[in-house]
Amino acid sequence: MNKISNIAIYFLLFGSATGSEAASRLVHGPVNAEVVRVIDGDTVLVEAMPWPDQRISTYVRLRGIDAPELKSKCAAFRENARQAQEQLRAMMAGQRRVSLTDISGDKYFGRVVADLSLEDGRRPAVLLLEEGLVEPYQGKTKPKRPCPD
Repeated sequence: MNKISNIAIYFLLFGSATGSEAASRLVHGPVNAEVVRVIDGDTVLVEAMPWPDQRISTYVRLRGIDAPELKSKCAAFRENARQAQEQLRAMMAGQRRVSLTDISGDKYFGRVVADLSLEDGRRPAVLLLEEGLVEPYQGKTKPKRPCPD
């Protein structure tokens, strides 16, 4: 099967749009994908399959959530980040296919933002929010939180 690069997916999905213009364009999907690995509590690497015999490797930021950073200077935030990552990893275990919908460009080139659904229809972003492991996030500036240590 052919593999398409992140740059190719960006131009296939968003054309010549740049910055916020590309981020505001949506590909409604669904696009089937296989999870390659969990990066952190709100990002996964997938092999998306938008067309027959085409596979696109790309990072997917889960829409609507923000997990603590694994490399935070704050030990408590790092532990919370590890818990979110482990819970997302557990949700992805045994999933042969996931579905991506409402796919858009991210502020960081080489990554997209999307709603991700598991084979049974559950949405990891919603589950992580319900468990209190992540916070709601709509793509704006994140509030600064003091370290509880």
